[in-house]
Amino acid sequence: MSDLMKYSIELPINSSVTVLYKRLSTPSGLAEWFADNVNLQDNTYTFYWDGSEQSAKVLKKKINKFIQFKWTDDQEKESYFEFKIQIDEMTSDVSLIITDFAEDLEEKEEQTMLWKQQFENLKRAIGS
Repeated sequence: MSDLMKYSIELPINSSVTVLYKRLSTPSGLAEWFADNVNLQDNTYTFYWDGSEQSAKVLKKKINKFIQFKWTDDQEKESYFEFKIQIDEMTSDVSLIITDFAEDLEEKEEQTMLWKQQFENLKRAIGS
């Protein structure tokens, strides 16, 4: 079992919390930016991209705050990915904090680039 590196990316977004949470937690919302298509059955989301598919279970969620997923084929006990909505108390600015795990710095850099690309899709979907 390898030691995984946990990392978070904080990305500011111009969106209401409810609109953002729907994009992070519903199959239709996730299909707008994260995958080509998304199905939900018994707390398991199945994501479809270009002919491949991957499933993730929801570990925890709190409406309009965060949702945490675990890939069903991921054997690493401690790994998950999470979308958390943060609101700055002073400015009321909204940020999306994405938390994920990587095996090394190279994988972290690749994943960070991919998350940022996905985030651009999310901003377009919201119209931010």
